[in-house]
Amino acid sequence: MEKVIEVQHLNKRFGTHEVLKDIDFSVREGEVVCVIGSSGSGKSTLLRCVNLLETPSDGQILYRGQNIRGNRHDIYANRAKLGMVFQQFNLFNNHNVLSNCVVGQVKVARRSREEAERTAMRYLKLVGMERYINAKPKQLSGGQKQRVAIARALSMEPDVMLFDEPTSSLDPEMVGEVLKVMQQLAESGLTMLVVTHEMDFAKEAADRVIFMDDGVIAEEGTPEQ
Repeated sequence: MEKVIEVQHLNKRFGTHEVLKDIDFSVREGEVVCVIGSSGSGKSTLLRCVNLLETPSDGQILYRGQNIRGNRHDIYANRAKLGMVFQQFNLFNNHNVLSNCVVGQVKVARRSREEAERTAMRYLKLVGMERYINAKPKQLSGGQKQRVAIARALSMEPDVMLFDEPTSSLDPEMVGEVLKVMQQLAESGLTMLVVTHEMDFAKEAADRVIFMDDGVIAEEGTPEQ
């Protein structure tokens, strides 16, 4: 399987504080990789470096063999290929559910509104949110917001989905509905890089688990290991 993402000798410093230290790993096509570890171990920073929401201090990030840290690389084109789902949903509060899933497609992917709406509906149906297309985010529960956020990221038809602790802001009873959607995506063969505290999800869905501790990869292996 081709390596979709490759991280080589990645370091990230905030001032004198070194958050990531010489990180090396890769994600292959169709693989689900879960990153686990205690709070403050660098997991979310690592994910944010992969799609350049944070600028790495040193090292390389390769997307399908191309170093995306090079100046010539178009950061927005790259982010369109790496769908991101955040802890805090990051939905547009002034847009309804459908519009949240359409606006990026029209502005970034340059799709017609008609095509964008068709695509959005397909993914809203997939996450069970097609009945809520006219609702504003404030009318939704946390679990519903997160499912819309997943549909929005999928609507860009990315190559890889990045999840940054997608259930950590949710009430316990809503965690299950989001994990169920993620489990379906994992089974569909989507390439996924997931930062999570949900050990059961890592055990069930991951092909590989990366355990981070204090800014380094302490262990890496199959869930069984």
